[in-house]
Amino acid sequence: MTDLSVLDLVPVREGSNVSEAIAEAGQLARVAEEAGYKRFWVAEHHASEGIAGGPTAVVISHIGHVTTTIRIGAGGIMLPNHNPFVIAEQFGALDALFPGRVDLGLGRAPGSAPIIGQALRKDLHRASEYFPQDVVELRALFTGDVDLPITATPGRGAKVEMWMLGSSLFGAQLAARLGLPYAFASHFAPTHLDEALRIYRQDFRPSDALERPHVMAAMGVMCAETDEEAELLSSSQDQAFVRLRTGEPGKLPPPIPNYRDTLPIQARAMLEGMDVARAVGSPATVREKIGRFIERTKADEIIVAGATHDPAARKESLKLTMESI
Repeated sequence: MTDLSVLDLVPVREGSNVSEAIAEAGQLARVAEEAGYKRFWVAEHHASEGIAGGPTAVVISHIGHVTTTIRIGAGGIMLPNHNPFVIAEQFGALDALFPGRVDLGLGRAPGSAPIIGQALRKDLHRASEYFPQDVVELRALFTGDVDLPITATPGRGAKVEMWMLGSSLFGAQLAARLGLPYAFASHFAPTHLDEALRIYRQDFRPSDALERPHVMAAMGVMCAETDEEAELLSSSQDQAFVRLRTGEPGKLPPPIPNYRDTLPIQARAMLEGMDVARAVGSPATVREKIGRFIERTKADEIIVAGATHDPAARKESLKLTMESI
């Protein structure tokens, strides 16, 4: 059976705040753990009033304290925003707090407006060029490479499971070369999915961390009692995505009936382009769509993404999705 995991952006709902968003992420993680999901990942985003996961390691620590067995981690840390030594210390500390449970997914794209680079005191374009070297250095900080001039404490000896993330072919090539597990962001960028997985599997080199290729693919998933209810719930996520892509991001809005029908052709086509990695509907519909996606990708894991304005609906969606598989 293909494992299921959860990706959470820690959404801040309209009418809510950051404190409630982080508390709700912890509650969602507990539901995921009880339902049998393998991992609960938080993604790094900055300067968006609708996303509270920017201080990713801090949020992961909260998730770890309210759960006991589920793997926790970053999906991911955008390494050009940071230096490897600081990330080694942060995730070394997480491993010390929650041994054997911590994942570190690494992305190359800073995913931020230029002003974020200024705030971080980073030339993000230049930093992204050093991404492969930074990944190697970070791994060496964990393993305690004797050639490094400095030791990360915490960090050295930490059993953090490193992942390579990607939405293009670059991440697939680097994951294969370094022998790392690979997660593809097909829930929002499915265009290069098949070619990226082909390259990763074809070029994979075994490493001390991984003997054979291991693929995780992301899907937008929303499960409810009926197809109609699931589509209504999913309209909050659709609105958030359209607002983001049109330069008007904000807090997660309430659902709108038949939202896609109200959109201009270009916006509707943008959403429909992601439907190849989307499973929204009743348990039977979700089971069929996830099954076809697994058959297509041969993924070892599926990580489900999606947000609802009503936190209870997201919890119910996770339960129904797991029961349907």
